[in-house]
Amino acid sequence: MQLFDLSGKAALVTGGNGGIGLGMAQGLAQAGARVAIAGRDGAKNQTALKSLGAGAIALVADVCDERACRDMVEEAAARLGRLDILVNNAGINIRREPHEYTLDEWQRVLASNLTSAFVASQAAYAHFRRAGGGKIVNIGSMMSLFGASFAAPYGASKGGIVQLTRSLACAWAKDNVQVNAVLPGWIDTALTRRARDEVAGLHERVLARTPAGRWGEPGDLAGIAVFLCSAGSDFVTGAAIPVDGGYAAQG
Repeated sequence: MQLFDLSGKAALVTGGNGGIGLGMAQGLAQAGARVAIAGRDGAKNQTALKSLGAGAIALVADVCDERACRDMVEEAAARLGRLDILVNNAGINIRREPHEYTLDEWQRVLASNLTSAFVASQAAYAHFRRAGGGKIVNIGSMMSLFGASFAAPYGASKGGIVQLTRSLACAWAKDNVQVNAVLPGWIDTALTRRARDEVAGLHERVLARTPAGRWGEPGDLAGIAVFLCSAGSDFVTGAAIPVDGGYAAQG
């Protein structure tokens, strides 16, 4: 459908070389967008590029470094010729009881998951204004809604993502920039496989609470990415949308 056609659009996906980020990047590419993926691992970037088709590019960047994060946005816009879409997906987690975290660990999680989204959005905003509009998709989590004893900084960062999304949506609506958040449920990625190793009984609890009866897959996020980055969502902004197989709806 033309409403969801992204031909001629240029997108940057942080943390786009694997997991949810790659699933979203693949959806955007299939809808016609030229895609830049950014990640710290150059070899992993190149492997991911093979699934994104002609015209896709990869950038090596550490989004926790302000200058590197801003340069990443500028390089993506320069190499793609424009920038219409930003997906803030890069993130990490460190699992401990709250009293066991060091301040450095807290700050690392917040820098990766929340501050980088703010900095990248700031950098992208100038390009969106020049283009007459743009789309930002911030990746939250079920931890944007629920608490977990082993994820205090992660939960704080993902709750912050929702509030950042709302603030940017209110501020930039006048510039035809729509900003929304996606809240993935339990998706089968390297990050959550590690969680299953570290948190006893997690696999069984996820299946018991998820009405769909399965873990999600990165490809399950492709459709919401296309919707939120296309003309089909031009009157949707400031939303936080679970993509979780019904996990959040289950009482």
